[in-house]
Amino acid sequence: SGPWSWCDPATGYKVSALTGCRAMVKLQCVGSQVPEAVLRDCCQQPADINNEWCRCGDLSSMLRSVYQELGVREGKEVLPGCRKEVMKLTAASVPEVCKVPIPNPSGDRAGVCYWAAYPGV
Repeated sequence: SGPWSWCDPATGYKVSALTGCRAMVKLQCVGSQVPEAVLRDCCQQPADINNEWCRCGDLSSMLRSVYQELGVREGKEVLPGCRKEVMKLTAASVPEVCKVPIPNPSGDRAGVCYWAAYPGV
């Protein structure tokens, strides 16, 4: 129960693929310049998620799918020059970068997805 229960795919919630954020996170993680169009697409995608409680969950799902696509294991490079921990923090900061509101249940820094502080994501 609670506000996250609305974000559960088992209840019919459709997780957003966040393809623009996927591209932005990969580019930022390897230190590349992010084109304005990619940044704009990324920022629009979480803003389009009506339930702000689902935004961080969708970012986490996007990140897990990147790891799976690239065959990443704990502590490994995701891409050349990009470690998993850096990609995770980059993805978690998307709401802050994009000025998209998210709930802050942990009391940590506002705007950063709470799961950034936990291993295993």
